Amino acid sequence: MTIQEIKDYLGRFFDSVELAGNTDVLISGPAKIESAQKGQVSFIANDKYVRHLATTAASLVIVHKSVCVDDFIQNTSFLKVADPYTAFVFLLQKFATPRIIAQKGIAPSAVIGNDVSIGDGVSIGEFAVIGDRCRIGSNTVIGAHTVLLHDVAVGDDTVFFPNVTCYDGTVVGKRVVIHSGSVIGADGFGFAPQKNGSYIKIPQMGIVEIGDDVEIGANATIDRATMGSTVIGRGAKIDNLVQIAHNCSIGEDTVIAAQAGISGSVNIGNQCMIGGQAGFAGHLELADRIQVAAQSGISKSFLQPGIALRGYPAQPMRDQLKHEAMLRNLGAMREKLNQLEIEMKELKKA
Repeated sequence: MTIQEIKDYLGRFFDSVELAGNTDVLISGPAKIESAQKGQVSFIANDKYVRHLATTAASLVIVHKSVCVDDFIQNTSFLKVADPYTAFVFLLQKFATPRIIAQKGIAPSAVIGNDVSIGDGVSIGEFAVIGDRCRIGSNTVIGAHTVLLHDVAVGDDTVFFPNVTCYDGTVVGKRVVIHSGSVIGADGFGFAPQKNGSYIKIPQMGIVEIGDDVEIGANATIDRATMGSTVIGRGAKIDNLVQIAHNCSIGEDTVIAAQAGISGSVNIGNQCMIGGQAGFAGHLELADRIQVAAQSGISKSFLQPGIALRGYPAQPMRDQLKHEAMLRNLGAMREKLNQLEIEMKELKKA
């Protein structure tokens, strides 16, 4: 694409795209600002990367409209937009080469059960297993060695990478992406303790329901409900190695980073952000738009929308930072108390 073509393309998504520099240069693909070469496009969305403008070899850089580029336009062209990060995402989509997860049609080695409904344009890879009474929507792609047990329902345009397992009864929406190694619908961790110290397994009779436009990373695990459904809301994004236990409800457009662990019957609101390695005790509730910092421990419900939580046990960010400051000063406070104690003893003697 020429720079002019890129400008016109981004103009579909932004009210204003301002060009500084040459429009005729041909752009072959995207690159990081530090390593970009001639003929490539990069971006700056964080002020700490502005220093690279003096050294980058990129032919085109997308920047915020507030950035002054007058000193650099001799060697580099610029497109100024209100949101350079999102603009670059649109360009990545334009330049990205589609992955081939499974060849068109049904592979000869795939195993298809009885009474299976398969929509138009479905691709099923080698050694995939589709259980009885499954329903697969149009243009869905199922990678090699993926297993859908019986009565799984999958919407249109969904992608299963190789080696995904969906247990019986799982419901998957449209345009969902599930990466390799993920297990959807395994039994929840339900065992009733007995007087003699043993445990009786509680039958897990529910299912998992995944809404439209969800993406689930590699080796994530989402457990089926004991009764009812474990629900992943529309547009949620779940990173690699996340554990979501039985009967949880994850709100729409909520994002959960890697290694977070969410215990059973937790309800997380819409548009929340959960940091990596955050841990949740069971039967809690988070309101909408709450942010949880990495490695936080959520031990109680937080029902005020939009707050930021941090620490273990987690608490509102401002309170937690105050407590951290107090801990850092404990040594000095102890010395001061010791000195005051000495002075009090001297006063008593006097």
